[in-house]
Parts: sequence; structure tokens; C-alpha cells
Amino acid sequence: MTLQTWLLFCFTETVLCFIPGPAVLFVLATALRRGFAPAGIAAAGILAGNTFYFVLSATGIAAVILASHAVFSALKWAGAAYLVWLGLRMLLARAPGHDALTPRSPDYPDRIFSRAFIVQAANPKALVFFIALLPQFINPAGSVAWQILVLGISSVLIESLVLSLYAALAARARSVAATRFSGWLERVGGACLIAAGARLAWYRIG
Repeated sequence: MTLQTWLLFCFTETVLCFIPGPAVLFVLATALRRGFAPAGIAAAGILAGNTFYFVLSATGIAAVILASHAVFSALKWAGAAYLVWLGLRMLLARAPGHDALTPRSPDYPDRIFSRAFIVQAANPKALVFFIALLPQFINPAGSVAWQILVLGISSVLIESLVLSLYAALAARARSVAATRFSGWLERVGGACLIAAGARLAWYRIG
């Protein structure tokens, strides 16, 4: 893999990361609901999901999943349903404001992380990215494992920066409007997740 190939991958990854998808919308919803720190935890869960897909890609398991229409469809609908369920919970729940988190709270850090991981792991568009796009930047004549590692680390770093930017902007909007518009922010966050679920449900390969 040449330097030019790596730079092209980084540019492509950056452009794709800025396009609002389930990962971005989940982080935005979390930032609107709880602020920047919880959104950072959500971003970490998303990145853990990406790392999981890189491992699958390296072992070839992701290609098997993508080749199975039944598995792919089940993954897509499960992810869409989960996002819509989370969005409806936010729409119907009482606006949390700035109250403290407890271990039983649905917004406790470990629950935010696990939800974010599930959102990304159940996103078949991520599968398509790692299976269809990633090989285009890998030179089969070189060390494939090493190239996957380099591209994986690059992807995680780029997406972490992009998600952090989205989280910071949403958290800033929340801090400005939280006092008077906390209920509306809660509904906007829920709507973001429902929109992400709808987009995922309509996603088709090719």
C-alpha cells in the first residue's frame, strides 16, 4: 500500500464519516439528551463496532454474512427496529435535564456503550463498507494483515474525530437550549434515531 493509496483511503473515510448515518445520528441523539461526555461514550461504542467489523473482515467471516441474503436482511431489520425502539423511548420519556445518572438508568455509561455497539454491529451498511470498499485499498502483493491493521487504525482515528465534532456541536446546542427547550431536544434526539432506523430499513445492496 502506497502513501497515495493511504491518503485516498483517509479522504474517502472522512467523507463517508461526515454523511449522517445510524452512528452519527445515535451520537447526536446522545449528545442532545445527556451532553458531550455521554456522547463520547457512545462514540467509543461505535468505534468498538467498527473494530469488530475489521476483525471479521480480516478473517473473512464478514464476506460469508454479506453473501447470505437471509442473514443480511435479519441484521438490517434488527438494527432498524432497535434504532426505532430507542427513538420512541426518547420521544415518550420524560426529558432528563441534568439529573444524576444511576446504575439502573438507561443512560448509565455501560448501557450507552453497549447500545452504541449494537447500533453499529447491526448496521449492514458497515458490512458493505468493509467488504466492498476496503479491498480496493489493499495491495494483495503486500502483507494483507498489516494493511488491514493500518487502515483499521486510520478509520478509527478519523471516525473518532468526526463523531467528536458532531458530539461537540450537539452538546453545545443542548447547553444553550437545555433550560427552555429540554423537552424539544429530547424529541429531536428521538426523531434522529427513528430517522436512522427508517434509512436502515430501506437500505438495499446495489
